[in-house]
Amino acid sequence: MPQNHHKEKKLPTFPEPYWRDFIDLPAFTSLQEDIKADAVIVGGGITGITAAYLLASEGLQVVLLEASKLLNGTTGHTTAKITAQHHLIYDEIISHMGKSKARLYYEANMDALAFIRKTVQDQHIDCDFSDEDAYIYATTDQYARKLEKEYKAYQNLNINGELKDKMPLDLNIKKALVMKDQAQFHPIHYLAHLIQVILDKGGRIYESTVGVNVDNRDQPAVLTSDGHRVTADHILSCSHYPFYDGLHFYFTRMYADRSYIIAAKTDREFPGGMYINAENPPRSLRSAKLNGENLILIGGESHKTGQGKDTLEHYKALESFGQETLGIKDVVYRWSAQDLITLDKVPYIGEMSPGEQNLLVATGYRKWGMTNGTVAALLLRDIVLKRENPYQKLFEPSRFYADPSLKEFFSINGDVAKHLVKGKFQLFHKNAEDLANDEGGVVTYKGERAGAYKDDKGQVHIVDTTCTHLGCETEWNHGDRTWDCPCHGSRFSYTGEVIEGPAEKPLKRMD
Repeated sequence: MPQNHHKEKKLPTFPEPYWRDFIDLPAFTSLQEDIKADAVIVGGGITGITAAYLLASEGLQVVLLEASKLLNGTTGHTTAKITAQHHLIYDEIISHMGKSKARLYYEANMDALAFIRKTVQDQHIDCDFSDEDAYIYATTDQYARKLEKEYKAYQNLNINGELKDKMPLDLNIKKALVMKDQAQFHPIHYLAHLIQVILDKGGRIYESTVGVNVDNRDQPAVLTSDGHRVTADHILSCSHYPFYDGLHFYFTRMYADRSYIIAAKTDREFPGGMYINAENPPRSLRSAKLNGENLILIGGESHKTGQGKDTLEHYKALESFGQETLGIKDVVYRWSAQDLITLDKVPYIGEMSPGEQNLLVATGYRKWGMTNGTVAALLLRDIVLKRENPYQKLFEPSRFYADPSLKEFFSINGDVAKHLVKGKFQLFHKNAEDLANDEGGVVTYKGERAGAYKDDKGQVHIVDTTCTHLGCETEWNHGDRTWDCPCHGSRFSYTGEVIEGPAEKPLKRMD
């Protein structure tokens, strides 16, 4: 198991998650040849790794492909709450899908929590797993009434929860809704153990291997950007945004949303538990351990990717909230996360097309990926092994509920059209040489719109800001030093490399 050796940490120039520090994950080479397997899994986050672990444990020959490094995507940037309390969701699911579907959603996520808990216990995984109660709290009368409606949904669904006037965290609140017996953990330590089990059972893992297409004519195969193919009976797309869309148009049925996290040492003692507010902007709190003392993770500040204010302001807002709530002595980490939200807020998990059991997908976890990602892995395993699973109908990607899906479909794609047009007609008079060190932005370069970033050493990196997915103009993300697409959530480094899809090709370099 990786050792958790801690040291004092200064706030990095570039955001890095606490989870990936002080842990040595194994490194894997890229795929250099054509190979075959029983199942090929694209995506090295919690869904892909758990699915590979489950299938390898069933005796299948498994190949796992990761475009970058394992656990460097959304899973590595999580708050790592393991809970079925996914904000104010149950009253909404009852309204749109019915009571039985809402209960199934709760049971699926509680099953995922139970699976993680049992795996940790049975395999003695040292991953800071702890049982915690989860709280949603309201600071206004309006949202206190929403909590009361959500509590009625809890009662209707027989969920173990209580509506309270106070909670352990000392905040001035109107109401708090608690879901009992939830949990938190260190996700990288947990998944590092599963990675080793995959290897022990003969699984093959390749990093820096980008799956870009599927050949489904004879036997299914994943095609990589380097021209290699992995032929398998089953293909599992677990790559956050589906690496292969075909004609399923997932980019029209989801939108990307960003949030921010700081990890801080605080003056006041944290009482335990996991917390999130009901209002906007979101505020989330939980504890972790650093050198034997509590480190408080403060998250929130949600917004659509590529839209909104200077992203550095989101980190400042979280620090201000932390100062007011617990008193901050030192901010030692900061990072951001991105997740996808579906039309009805329930993930898409299952056959990419009805009856297509060879091509499976899991996406759209709405920032609750520790349980939803585990739900996905368990469901995908059962589909591959042709086992009955009570949650298959709930999560099937082809579903469509007229309310709210139709409204959300037009909202998402209307927003895309607005930003597509807006970006093309914006004029910029700033030149790259006008930038200060560690400053980026849209500039005029050789008479054209371009994106420029001047690094700490004064070197300027210039890219074409046109997203390589569908041509929207990306916007500069000051907080993370990235170029973010406001249309479908693709993100690129300041040198143009793809960080997150659906884009597959880098931004064109102009320097």
